[in-house]
Amino acid sequence: MREAREYLFVALDQMSPESALALARQVAPEVGGFKVGMDLFNQGGPPVVREVVALGRPVFLDLKLHDIPQTVARGVRAVRDLGVRYVNVHASGGAAMLRAAKEAAGDEVRLLAVTLLTSIDESTAESVGWRGTPKDIVLRLARIGQEAGVDGYVTSGEEAPELRRLFPGATLAVPGVRRAVDGRQDQRRVVTPAMARRAGAHLIIVGRAITEAQDPAAAAGAFVEEIAEGETE
Repeated sequence: MREAREYLFVALDQMSPESALALARQVAPEVGGFKVGMDLFNQGGPPVVREVVALGRPVFLDLKLHDIPQTVARGVRAVRDLGVRYVNVHASGGAAMLRAAKEAAGDEVRLLAVTLLTSIDESTAESVGWRGTPKDIVLRLARIGQEAGVDGYVTSGEEAPELRRLFPGATLAVPGVRRAVDGRQDQRRVVTPAMARRAGAHLIIVGRAITEAQDPAAAAGAFVEEIAEGETE
């Protein structure tokens, strides 16, 4: 059985490569893995990813690739050899793009499909032409991903239980996780660490609540404690 800390992935976002690496070294003993987003990747490129991988924790490379199938496949192949465990693409790119990305990922990397960003609520979705509630949109995109053979999904904790029920073998990555004492910041569809674990999340992604804490390692430990509560409730 996995330890509670193995579910916690710290998002190394909105900081320089030097700061990100220093923080990652500080919290590595307390967490299960790291998420490297496009901000950090654009600053530090493959070298910073390799340095995070070298800390010995699984790395989720969060680039949200979304383009024509051939271009996305080339992008996945380009990062496949960095040693990351996960990489993601937008499910809204369609079945052909997802199939191309999955073929490029091979057996070395698990391909996650982004359903609906946690910053998007129903009114925002409607304003850009999406039909239905966030849950409707997530399930529609997840079914496309399932048919294309993706390994899992990036989704809010609100939709995770339904995805776990429909696709029990899928890896679920849940961002927008906040403790009750934390603010929502720019997220809309948020859950607590215990709720995310009860919902079936395999990657519980936390950023500023840890990275901007006065004591990041202690903050990570507090999240782990709440994740453990979700295992027992």
